[in-house]
Order: sequence, then structure tokens, then C-alpha cells
Amino acid sequence: MISANILAFMGLGGQEMIFIFLALLLLFGAKKIPELARGLGKGIKEFKDATKDVRENIEEGLKESEK
Repeated sequence: MISANILAFMGLGGQEMIFIFLALLLLFGAKKIPELARGLGKGIKEFKDATKDVRENIEEGLKESEK
């Protein structure tokens, strides 16, 4: 649902998405795309973990300053 909202905001329709997919397929090949997706997924997971750690550190600091 979120990705549909982002695509609608960017003005991308079905034809544009097909064109982008075909361009990626031609540039990287069918074997390379899953590797790229895995790497992207790992990067997003690391980013989320890092932001979670920062948030926890800030919350701990606020709790300590209240005492």
C-alpha cells in the first residue's frame, strides 16, 4: 500500500513501471537482479536497526536527565 502511494505521488503508472522493469532487466540481467534486491534489503535492515539504536539511546538519555 505504501509503495502504491509513493508510485502514485511520483506519477508512475503501469506502462512506466513495465518500462523501468524491462530497462533494469536489460541493464543487470535476470541473475543479477535478485542479488541487488538482497543487498538492498540488507541495507534497509541495517538502517532500521541503526535508527532504532539511536532512538533507544536518546530515550535512555532523556530518562536519566529526568532523574
